[in-house]
Amino acid sequence: MSNFSADFNQVAELLSNDAARVDTADSIPISHLDQLAALGLYGVFAPTVDGGLGLGLSEMSTFVEELAAACLATTFVWIQHFRLLAAVLDPTGPPILRNQYFKVISGEVRGGVALGGLQPGPARLHATPTPDGWRLDGDAPWVSGWGVVDELFIAARGPDNTVVNIVIDAHEQQGLEVTRHHLSALNASATVRLVFNSLAVESERMVGQIPHDPSRETPEGLRVNGSLALGVTRRCCALLGPSPFDDELMSRRSDLDHATMESMAQARAGACELAARASHALAVYRGSSSVMSGDIAERTTREAALLLTFGSRPAIKKALLKDLGATSQS
Repeated sequence: MSNFSADFNQVAELLSNDAARVDTADSIPISHLDQLAALGLYGVFAPTVDGGLGLGLSEMSTFVEELAAACLATTFVWIQHFRLLAAVLDPTGPPILRNQYFKVISGEVRGGVALGGLQPGPARLHATPTPDGWRLDGDAPWVSGWGVVDELFIAARGPDNTVVNIVIDAHEQQGLEVTRHHLSALNASATVRLVFNSLAVESERMVGQIPHDPSRETPEGLRVNGSLALGVTRRCCALLGPSPFDDELMSRRSDLDHATMESMAQARAGACELAARASHALAVYRGSSSVMSGDIAERTTREAALLLTFGSRPAIKKALLKDLGATSQS
């Protein structure tokens, strides 16, 4: 593990040194993702006997946090792979997916996500059964890693209030319209809006079908994204030197580690609110240089602002607005 730690730290330093350039790029350098793959991080929770790292949630979250501190855009694209990895590790998965088992673990095949079907409320993306498989209609407004991921894990709303999980090839094709977003931060994540116009999907590409029940989601499924905000605060702490933010970072990390489904929304909100405060403190600390485009504090404040809205389910949004003073504290 000592060799891995040294190699990991070397890659994190490389990402950190390159983060300002990535901030102005149209896409993540493939070399960054190749470096993560070489470390085994595309198989982060896959069995070690199959080439994975076999890590648990706590260790995995720590690596996400450290890499987010180095280069948030690269980390943001990398963690989209986890849904595909989990799908390929499922022994009941379809053969077409299981046949890519080792390629997904090694990162030779990389995944992205479109998970709108999991959200509460009316669905924007629908899966309708056909004689040959499924038809997808609707849109996925935020899909990251377009052009660098190979497969897209989709959660669409199916018949009888179910969620249908499907994997499709991540490239332009008949029945799919792609529109690039231009983001204020993480623009190199190559985030797009996908519009599905009767996209035909073979039955063999269905991963599974489950009841639509947002309450079924586990806190573990929400924990990793919280490490992105912790990573931004971690970066601020390193640049500020010793400060009260150090203890706050530890406290927010503990909140996420021990969160239940009932407390996860507040834990996620707390991590994002801390990143926003820490980034603005960094801007004050660095002074006038922080208003210059490309300064690390300028980039960090933009990234913290983006994370205030990323993956913010209604409960997280409500908790954040309360933490930020936009709603009553009672």
